[in-house]
Amino acid sequence: MAVLARSILVTGSNRGIGLELVKQLVEMSDPPEHIFATCRDPDGPRGRALHDLADKHPSIHVVQLEVENQSSVKAAVAIVQSYLEGKGLNLLINNAGVDTYDTLQTVEQQEMLCTFNINVVGPILVVKAALNMVTACLAVELKGDEILCIAIHPGWVKTDMGTEKAPLTVQHSVQGILKVLASLSSSSTGTLLDWEGRRIFW
Repeated sequence: MAVLARSILVTGSNRGIGLELVKQLVEMSDPPEHIFATCRDPDGPRGRALHDLADKHPSIHVVQLEVENQSSVKAAVAIVQSYLEGKGLNLLINNAGVDTYDTLQTVEQQEMLCTFNINVVGPILVVKAALNMVTACLAVELKGDEILCIAIHPGWVKTDMGTEKAPLTVQHSVQGILKVLASLSSSSTGTLLDWEGRRIFW
């Protein structure tokens, strides 16, 4: 597989697809120099697996990040910048998300707002921060800041959100996602692709 990027940030990396992304990124034959593994509560029980992985691989930096909290995003940006030393972030994987199993008849307003904040507002805040950091990158590498932006559907995956009924393992899904990322070109920007690289129309 082609080298994806020198520096990569993954949100929601303490479990499921996010954790598997970090595992497979660090196991690449030519892994990224910096992998910023972010999650809401890295020091809590759910962050243990992530810390165990980081203890074995110095390229993994565990960073606290609540994607829907602008102060948290700014604090995470400062930490990331301290490692990159002005070279910029090359790849952002906005993986963090939550799901609700309520129906439209039973879901509470607060739960709807929380889901919207994390799944919609959060990625926008993180992308905005990442774009600010990207401007520090070398002009030759970025080709005038023409940054590719795509969405990838991971498939129905056996995770906490996907449940055990899902037909796709998290390892298989992430293998596909990383292959898709490695094959992107300028014609890919603005598209929605599935984990096998097939285009899904918005």
